[in-house]
Amino acid sequence: MSQIPPGSFRSILILQTKFIGDIVLASVLAKNLQLAYPDARIVFLCEARVASFLTANGIASETVTFRRASARGTILQRGQELVRTIHALRRYRFDMTIDITDSKTSRFVSGLVNAPVRLGYSQPERPLRWYERQPANVRMRPIAYGERHFLYRYLSPLEALGVDLRVKAPSIQPLPLETTQALALLDKFGLRPNAFVAVHAGASFPGRRWQPERFAAAIDRIANETGLSVALVGGPGETEATAQIKAAVKTPIVDLVGALSLETLLALLKEARLFLGNESGPMHMAAAAGTPVVGLFGLTNPIRWAPVGVPSISLQPSMPCSCVGGDLCRRTDPSKACCVWRLEVDPVVDAVRELLSRTEMALGHGV
Repeated sequence: MSQIPPGSFRSILILQTKFIGDIVLASVLAKNLQLAYPDARIVFLCEARVASFLTANGIASETVTFRRASARGTILQRGQELVRTIHALRRYRFDMTIDITDSKTSRFVSGLVNAPVRLGYSQPERPLRWYERQPANVRMRPIAYGERHFLYRYLSPLEALGVDLRVKAPSIQPLPLETTQALALLDKFGLRPNAFVAVHAGASFPGRRWQPERFAAAIDRIANETGLSVALVGGPGETEATAQIKAAVKTPIVDLVGALSLETLLALLKEARLFLGNESGPMHMAAAAGTPVVGLFGLTNPIRWAPVGVPSISLQPSMPCSCVGGDLCRRTDPSKACCVWRLEVDPVVDAVRELLSRTEMALGHGV
């Protein structure tokens, strides 16, 4: 498709109803569209809990929220949620919709919004069933620009539109107010900027969470060897792993799990010397804030999902993985596999040590 003139689009809808890590990667698409179509209003269809993060950080002009809980409820609840969402979207009279969620529901929504230009993947992640259809009239390649990272799935709309790829990695800088709040928190708990490790032990599925006792052992060694402090971060539903780490660790640590909004978490991650955690949304947030990352991966391929744009080390046990998850593990599904449990403490500590050394000169201070 030849490049469309900058004035052609006044209102663009991006359908991205996935998780915070996907939102961070999709921010690169939004930034490139803002540069290509500076007069366009860019609206995200997203889950309610990420809406303020998108607008506060300038990723979206506005949002329409999609309540995941209702979408998974009874037939009546799902129907009501869908009607409410379509009604809210149609008021915008979009010139273009870009479906990067690539689900049965998102394709249905894109078809009902019925913008003149509708982008969708030429090869959906899951093949369409006989009763499903792809409403797109502009097809995107599964992965663009000859790359392999999943980021380039979210950048494929640019290739399809003939838009120049000017921004190639997420970069989301915290708002001044959020930075002030994060610095006040650090001061309250005796943490110095650039002198602590942010540790995230949570994930959506138990099998994607490195064992709490191994996190505790790694934290003790990192703190003793480097003199860095440690702050635990995460969402409100991640307190169980936190409690287990706190019970096992010998080093004093600061527990901020469930205490921060996404906006303040971004600001706090910006102030960290390094991020250590499971492959997750906060990992991608840390990278977008410019913080070096040690990411712990299971069956998910780091080639496709590693942090982008910052010095990083992605650790994954040798594959194929000898199953350690028993009935909990679904070996073919990276989101429900327990391979990360096979990571030992030594390589994690070694990776932290190596990344600190590698980034010491760039940051202009010692460890």
